[in-house]
Amino acid sequence: MRSRSNSGVRLDGYARLVQETILSHQNPVTGLLPASTQKKDAWVRDNVYSVLAVWGLGMAYRKNADRDEDKAKAYELEQSVVKLMQGLLQCMMRQVDKVEKFKHTQSTKDCLHAKYDTPTCATVVEDDQWGHLQVDATSIYLLMLAQMTASGLRIISNLDEVAFIQNLVFYIEAAYKVADYGMWERGDKTNQGIPELNGSSIGIAKAALEAIDELDLFGAHGGPKSVIHVQPDEVEHCQSILCSMLPRASTSKEIDAGLLSVISFPAFAVEDAELVAITKSEIISKLQGRYGCCRFIRDGYRCPKEDPSRLHYDPAELKLFENIECEWPVFWTYLILDGIFSEDQVQVQEYREALEGVLIRGKNGIKLLPELYSVPHDKVEEEYSNPHSVDRVAMGQLPHMWGQSLYILGCLLAEGFLAPGEIDPLNRRFSTNFKPDVVVQVCVLAESEEIQELLSDHGINVQTMSEVLPIRVMPARILSHVYVRLGNCKKLNLSGRPYRHIRVLGTSKFYEIRNRFYIFIPQFLDQHHFYLALDNQMIVEMLRTELAYLSSCWRMTGRPTLTFPITRSMLDEDGDAIDPCILATLRKLQDGYFAGARVQMSDLSSFKTTSFHTRLSFLDEGTDDSLLEDEEDDDDEYGEEYSKYGPSEGSKDVFDQYLTQLLHSTTITCHLPPIQRGQHHVFSAEHTTRDILSFMAQVKGINIPKSSMYLPVTPVKSKHRRSLNLLEVRHYQHSSNVKQHKPHSAADLHLPRDSQGNTDFVALVRQLKECPTLQDQADILYILYIMKGADWLVELSGPGQGGVSVRSLLEELYVQAGASKEWGLIRYISGILRKRVEVLAEACTDLISHHKQLTVGLPPEPRERVITVPLPPEELNSLIYEASGQDISIAVLTQEIMVYLAMYVRSQPALFGDMLRLRIGLIMQVMATELARSLHCSGEEASESLMSLSPFGMKNLLHHILSGKEFGVERSMRPIQSTATSPAISIHELGHTGATKNERSGIHKLKSEIKQLDGSRPLSRCSSPSTPSGILSPVGTGPGDGQLHWEERQGQWLRRRRLDGAINRVPVGFYQKVWTILQKCHGLSLDGYVLPSSTTREMTAGEIKFAVQVESVLNHVPQPEYRQLLVETIMVLGLVADVDVESIGGIIHVDRILHLANDLFLNDQKSHSASDYFLEKDPATGICNFFYDSAPSGSYGTMTYLSKAAITYVQDFLPCSSCLMQ
Repeated sequence: MRSRSNSGVRLDGYARLVQETILSHQNPVTGLLPASTQKKDAWVRDNVYSVLAVWGLGMAYRKNADRDEDKAKAYELEQSVVKLMQGLLQCMMRQVDKVEKFKHTQSTKDCLHAKYDTPTCATVVEDDQWGHLQVDATSIYLLMLAQMTASGLRIISNLDEVAFIQNLVFYIEAAYKVADYGMWERGDKTNQGIPELNGSSIGIAKAALEAIDELDLFGAHGGPKSVIHVQPDEVEHCQSILCSMLPRASTSKEIDAGLLSVISFPAFAVEDAELVAITKSEIISKLQGRYGCCRFIRDGYRCPKEDPSRLHYDPAELKLFENIECEWPVFWTYLILDGIFSEDQVQVQEYREALEGVLIRGKNGIKLLPELYSVPHDKVEEEYSNPHSVDRVAMGQLPHMWGQSLYILGCLLAEGFLAPGEIDPLNRRFSTNFKPDVVVQVCVLAESEEIQELLSDHGINVQTMSEVLPIRVMPARILSHVYVRLGNCKKLNLSGRPYRHIRVLGTSKFYEIRNRFYIFIPQFLDQHHFYLALDNQMIVEMLRTELAYLSSCWRMTGRPTLTFPITRSMLDEDGDAIDPCILATLRKLQDGYFAGARVQMSDLSSFKTTSFHTRLSFLDEGTDDSLLEDEEDDDDEYGEEYSKYGPSEGSKDVFDQYLTQLLHSTTITCHLPPIQRGQHHVFSAEHTTRDILSFMAQVKGINIPKSSMYLPVTPVKSKHRRSLNLLEVRHYQHSSNVKQHKPHSAADLHLPRDSQGNTDFVALVRQLKECPTLQDQADILYILYIMKGADWLVELSGPGQGGVSVRSLLEELYVQAGASKEWGLIRYISGILRKRVEVLAEACTDLISHHKQLTVGLPPEPRERVITVPLPPEELNSLIYEASGQDISIAVLTQEIMVYLAMYVRSQPALFGDMLRLRIGLIMQVMATELARSLHCSGEEASESLMSLSPFGMKNLLHHILSGKEFGVERSMRPIQSTATSPAISIHELGHTGATKNERSGIHKLKSEIKQLDGSRPLSRCSSPSTPSGILSPVGTGPGDGQLHWEERQGQWLRRRRLDGAINRVPVGFYQKVWTILQKCHGLSLDGYVLPSSTTREMTAGEIKFAVQVESVLNHVPQPEYRQLLVETIMVLGLVADVDVESIGGIIHVDRILHLANDLFLNDQKSHSASDYFLEKDPATGICNFFYDSAPSGSYGTMTYLSKAAITYVQDFLPCSSCLMQ
């Protein structure tokens, strides 16, 4: 018999340790492990972590086998792992109905349980009796299932289990928007059962999704049917949200030691090495003690000041836990593993030595890792005054099985029994390694031969859709429908993937279905859902964003392939040339660089070998029965362009028939009569679209509040209709003083009447044929829509000839308005039809996941509604309409701005750095204010102009407002033959001289100006941070051209403050300043609302939760410029609070300090004999308008007066010194 080697003896020692501390507790029937001898239940997360040591030891025995018994030992250990993983699978599969529900609801009541009964796999507590929703627990199971399968273990045994695992992927892929209870099962740290978005859950879900993608669950013995598919865009969503959060852990926890599992083993979820280093150093500097790390700041669990008789904490008592939080040795095991994976031997040695000092010796000398170390009751005061000085006592589970397992795994790795690659066979540890540049392959296709010829005239040779056969080109919507079949399992009642839009990473692959190749056109080119894709400049903008996204986020082997079809809508108005902006884009693509991305343009067949391929085997023969069942009703219309090049009509293949069914063309046939030019308006010119909306709302029994949302309705003697005024809201509290006109009744509309005096709908339909503009047709159809319903049949051909529904006519009118690019009308019809941006819910989720709050509706509350959690699409849509007072114009614009904000938060997060709450209603008002000032027109006309901006113009205007860039606005009449009802507006970025780039080069020539100076010279008006009042500046050849008049600098600071107040921008470090002030007073009073100092006892200075609390008080201030001066006042108070004094007062009334500063300013102005113009006050706030417009610095700057006022207000509390007031 061979003698045992030294390494074999050491391995046997670890085997005894594993047996006594872990495997001796494993249930022989279910394979599950109880948490400890005291806690008999099996937690999913603890079980997975606890079995890692067993898995590692099994591999170590297999690798270092001295004799046959070692191989047997390896097999025994591996089977223990398999049994536990299968036991957890049994627990979850018994709750399959919850997985099915959760995919759609993401509710805390529909989630898998966090713990189960160890002997039976049954549930142990009710759905609402525990914080069960812990996405990281399900994710760690999937992550380690993938790693163990890749290492050679066979855990999954049949296709039903494969389908269940595929559905668990759908369960966790929405992690980036699911507020859960996190790895400590507490949610918000007040422990009151409030779920929150947790970085640890998102990180481990992201890692699990990446690890299990394209993995065969049957290992080497599997085939295509046992492969798991993950949508790459869901992974990327998790990645971007995680990076935007770190090093913050959640809303209530500014840092959490649990993030070690995300930045290092087992997840390795963060690809940015710098962010990993920052997060790690934050954990070590803020949480590390002498016995391990605290879980998070002010963690009350098991600490001496915790009241064990109740689960929840009172918010104010959290302060008591600071500096006496329990320290957990388990986090040192993570840091040992981190050192091993990063090859930092010093770190490994340091933490192994530290850990040896906190281990407890059990019987026979085995080393046990305790759960935590707590401060003894009699030493609390000493620890408060001198943190980390007191010797602590071990408490909780002994051993802490999760920590014990990671400790043993660290020892096996550190002593060379295992290599890092053996417990990470999927190579996740290389996530921060350098990645080569991605080349995006772009295939431009022509919709028809006619377009192909137009492109070849410009030297751009492309194929048509029919020429790329047998590769089939389909819209992205088809791929969404196809993916609904993934994970479908009738035995388990699982429906597969919920119908969701697939974004550009998903559509940039080749798909192989039933031995045929398919490529999908990106979602952003779909014109049928919303009007953004009707604007060619917007298409170019979205292409730019998507290409940049592809080049930075593509992680798969092969290159991404983006298909870009040139359709009829991309031609100019006459239809005989390609739109110049599309043509310029194609030329840039040919050059090889676009939007900072490397691109290559060629045909599809040449890209086939260099692209990434996915085989969708779940659609192979044998799935035919379920394919042709009723599809969910979808009101998308697709033209014939796809069905022509899709499957052939007579195909016997069931999948072909299924695609035909999905592609079934519902192109709109023409029923609307042509417009009759030269006719009078159907309604008198004094009736605006706004009136029609109001009358119809009264018909429905809804009262649209006019006084606060728009100017009072007065007859407007103008050929142009006015629809809404966003600017009247500014004086909300004075709305009662505005003279109210008597309410109109529907009779005032002069609708045609029959002999009984009722509305004569036949005559109204006759009037539909005599409309001079598309707008009039829309108005009549809207009246019919409200009074008769969407499905009422309009008999245009005469009685008995068959009718067309109002909805169909509106859809047709929408297409006509789209063709003529009448954006105001397009938005109007979109609102009538309640069209929803297909990515609206995603846009809302993106913003909220980046820790932004949204408000919709015009301020103030209660009409303005706050959105703090992601909402389902229908609920979000109805909330927007409700907050808009059922005003369709505002509702549609709100949706559009939400989508643009989401685009910017993804592509330029720095724009939002100092903003916490995005108030969309206020942003809309600021946009209208900017137009009114720039164009020197009424608020009503500016609001109409805003509604008429192209989507690209709207997005540009929003960007300028967010970034503070200077911009110029130009206005020109449309051509005489146009049916549009509003002037065209274009927005240009300004150069340093205040003129647009074209003007500087002398090329620019305005089309036809509304007003002219001296009857001949066209005008350009500009508005910018430095040119707020928008005084007219002629564009000509004079010496002063392009220079800004002195008067234009007036209003600069008022405008800046108004913009910053509207978008809630605050100075860097503002919330921390407020926290410091609250430590030294009883509270801050702002405009009648108090922020009490007790909030600092619950929340720390760096918590988002605290920032939200401050914002909620600030947002009660209706005027954005007044709010901004209050913010400046608080910053000055912060400087005062930095003085080394105990207190600066009781409740500090910030408004009083501001008014005191205003009085000092006015006195100074009067002493310099200022005219009444300079002394004029804002009637709403009593602040001098000139004070609003003063620069912060300088001897007459706002900071000078605010500093004097602040010192005067708190001087009783400051140390006596002669220099303080100077």
